[in-house]
Amino acid sequence: MALNFKNTSLLFIVASGFLIFLFNAYKLSLNNNDIESIKTIKETQIISPVNDKPKISKNEINNLSREFSESKNKLKYKETIIIVKKGQTFSGILDIFNFENKIKFEIINSINEIFDLRELNIIKKIIIELDFKTNLVVHLSSEINVVKKELETFSEFVSKEYLITNSLYGDGINNNIPNKILIKLIQLFSFDLDFQRDIRKDTKVSISYERIFTENKSEYSFGDIKYAKITIKNNTLEYFKFLTDDGFVDYFNREGKNVKKSILKTPLDGARLSSSFGMRKHPISGYNKLHKGIDFAAPKGTPVYAGGNGIIEVAGVNGGYGKYIRIRHNNEYKTAYAHLSGFKKGISKGVRVNQGEIIGYVGSTGRSTGPHLHYEIIYQNKQINPLTLKLPSGKILKGKELERFKNNYKMILANHLNSLFE
Repeated sequence: MALNFKNTSLLFIVASGFLIFLFNAYKLSLNNNDIESIKTIKETQIISPVNDKPKISKNEINNLSREFSESKNKLKYKETIIIVKKGQTFSGILDIFNFENKIKFEIINSINEIFDLRELNIIKKIIIELDFKTNLVVHLSSEINVVKKELETFSEFVSKEYLITNSLYGDGINNNIPNKILIKLIQLFSFDLDFQRDIRKDTKVSISYERIFTENKSEYSFGDIKYAKITIKNNTLEYFKFLTDDGFVDYFNREGKNVKKSILKTPLDGARLSSSFGMRKHPISGYNKLHKGIDFAAPKGTPVYAGGNGIIEVAGVNGGYGKYIRIRHNNEYKTAYAHLSGFKKGISKGVRVNQGEIIGYVGSTGRSTGPHLHYEIIYQNKQINPLTLKLPSGKILKGKELERFKNNYKMILANHLNSLFE
């Protein structure tokens, strides 16, 4: 907007100075277009003979005022956070913003009247983040005081639905489902599904999970899966999270049957079945021999989970099996894990483990042609085929507990659908 002045009164000189002052104060936050706009305003107001009266309409004044007000409102919420480095001074921090020396010293002197800037070098408090919702706060005043502070958290539930075109995990990542949630989803359905054989293209996955926020933190973490459903053609597997009367969190279908089976069919994530149970030509010896387990090809270091609750019976080197773990689950069932690259810290004979707990890592020790897990399920001291084993279910809800679960799952499903289609 061009303004044509023949004269400039004291009022407009003062007004020009006010605009120039604000421009200087805000120019660090402006983009190039904003700077050019205000420069134009400033220049058009100061080029005029002193004796002429200004020829400016009321509309032009209103427009100028509105443009300036909009620029000001847009700028006043901008915030810059500076991380102070060792040895850095407050004067050096101000230099980042290209303040003129006179203004910089005025700022420093004004602050020093209230707060001694030399005290910026004094450590008042140390905060150590123990986990996502817990800080260790060390107060350093006249005496050292250490406090463990539990931060306030709140959660929301996120619902997603997608079709599998390649794999449950890969398509989940492509649909912005967190890695942690996908691993839990795989573990949840590993009781019922062989992810290499059962999953087909256009399998539908529907899931609701917890996103947890913590006070004064922009990051968030992920909690449990609240609801999960996988539909393969006419077969639907659907599970709801539920807190049982005895205080355990578990997953149940609509009839109140526990998702868990006594033993996992696949004790690791994202692996490819590379060798089945039965007679085969051994890849090293060349002889036909009964393969007493199943092999899962996976990268070295892939975590291996305990197939069920039990006690470590063997953890060590076992001939051609290489590094080997065997777990006793009850008087009838055991599971064995061979060719491991190593054991998880703390895993040894006699240690009690829970189903889904990491016990070791995929490797290629012993008589092995490459990284894979050899997995055996042993029933009454005889190896059986894990893929054809009919595993018993876990807890079945009854009576008042079942009624409470039904009310609970209806609420979960309603929230899931509302979140999914809102």
